[in-house]
Amino acid sequence: MDKMKRVPIREQDPKVRAANFDEVCLGYNEEEAVAEAERCLQCKKPLCMQGCPVAIDIPAFIKKITERDFKGAAEVIARSSALPAVCGRVCPQESQCEGKCVRGIKGEPVSIGKLERFVADWSRENGFVPAAPEKTNGKKVAVIGSGPAGLTCAGDLAKMGYEVTIFEALHEPGGVLTYGIPEFRLPKETVVRSEIENVKKLGVKIETNVIIGKSVTIDELMEDEGFEAVFIGSGAGLPKFMGIPGENANGVFSANEYLTRNNLMKAFRDDYDTPIAAGRKVAVVGGGNVAMDAARTALRLGADVHVVYRRSEAELPARVEEVHHAKEEGVIFDLLTNPVEILTDENDWVKGMVVRKMELGEPDASGRRRPVEIAGSDYTIEVDTVIMSLGTSPNPLISSTTKGLEINRRKCIVAEAENGQTTREGVFAGGDAVTGAATVILAMEAGKAGAKGIDEYLKNR
Repeated sequence: MDKMKRVPIREQDPKVRAANFDEVCLGYNEEEAVAEAERCLQCKKPLCMQGCPVAIDIPAFIKKITERDFKGAAEVIARSSALPAVCGRVCPQESQCEGKCVRGIKGEPVSIGKLERFVADWSRENGFVPAAPEKTNGKKVAVIGSGPAGLTCAGDLAKMGYEVTIFEALHEPGGVLTYGIPEFRLPKETVVRSEIENVKKLGVKIETNVIIGKSVTIDELMEDEGFEAVFIGSGAGLPKFMGIPGENANGVFSANEYLTRNNLMKAFRDDYDTPIAAGRKVAVVGGGNVAMDAARTALRLGADVHVVYRRSEAELPARVEEVHHAKEEGVIFDLLTNPVEILTDENDWVKGMVVRKMELGEPDASGRRRPVEIAGSDYTIEVDTVIMSLGTSPNPLISSTTKGLEINRRKCIVAEAENGQTTREGVFAGGDAVTGAATVILAMEAGKAGAKGIDEYLKNR
């Protein structure tokens, strides 16, 4: 075997998977996982760990795989991560752990993410559950939101002995893992639910259908219900729009709504009655991972799909793997193109979109070259559905109903990066509610920081 090259990962054929919602990547079997793990150099100074936001001992769990001690590998990962099957599937490893892998200097980096996924899937199939604490310390902590930040914070606090209750606004826990990321990337029944169950087995309680700021406020949780600290991990679920003519027409969705209907409300299944205007000709505006998710979902619902993005392919913020999969499946990319108007018929339904060609100018504040309009380049594309995937911001409900909680001009909660402390004593926050929309693993990093901050706060009271 050529140690410079990765063990290939098996995937569904693009033509087959473009018509189903089954998982695209099939993962490693035991022999493949061991062979890939044996490529690890077991560096004395493992740079891969520096690239992991939750500081998993990567060489240690990979060494356990080479010894076929898969339970031992699971125990190593469980010390740092409550969601390994999720992270193994959706983390941008190429820019984190694998991006720093020494093996990748002359060859291909070790497939750290796929090995983490293998261990997590082995754990689920073989009934491995992380150990719960023997007793609690009697101190109650509330966690708002059951997405990756909230689940991570709750899991870490439970391991420390705290009595943790998660309050979730929707009827199913999981946050973006449940309503945002599609089934073909992150299966809900097997992967997401089992990882949530593992967090619950640590002693964490989850109450669904509780909207903080409406059902109950943070002030009431702390003053009336005996919670000594609160972690806000409520995410950023408020979609952004362009403000162009026709944007309020029938057939225009935010990516959030489109994916929520399809994922959480199972619109892709024939035995569910969730309405969704799937569309025959769909334009997805945006170039991030959420845009790829929306485009690939619309494709599976039977549409011809165009991704409309105002920069070039080099500036696409989506993972390279997601763009590659979208192209393989038949999604068309209209790059250096920007919408200027959505056209409607007499019933106010979308019938087309006027777009303008762009060219790249000087870099802007993000470091990417700024798109500049080309005068006189407008043309119309025929579409019946438009999905806006332009990013999200936090819902202001929590900040507007909590005393002493400062927000910034982007409506994000102000919190310390190293411990999650907000301007309100005893209230901590992290993830998208603080940073704006980001990745699952960065939300998990913030959840860990929040748990550490809460532990230090309550010990020093």
